[in-house]
Amino acid sequence: MSKTTSGNSQKEWNHVDLIACIMSAVSYFCILAGMTLLLLNQWTGYALTALALISAVVMFLIIDPKLRKVSSDYEKKQKGYLEELDRIIEWQKTEET
Repeated sequence: MSKTTSGNSQKEWNHVDLIACIMSAVSYFCILAGMTLLLLNQWTGYALTALALISAVVMFLIIDPKLRKVSSDYEKKQKGYLEELDRIIEWQKTEET
């Protein structure tokens, strides 16, 4: 599940993103129905809540590597932008003096 993708595919949707979206919907439904049934003291509430927790963990394991890659790419771009901004500010300061 820790498969990493490279390059431009980070910006495109693929089957992994579809699976994560489906797991998200399953998790939200199960937590809603499970907690409702738990409040009514139904045994199915425990099962649905457990299923919600399992699907949330699976969703996290599927999508986390892609999110980490996108985040690191963003941090690299941001660092470059900040360095360029510092150069512009230094250039303007030396021009004014």
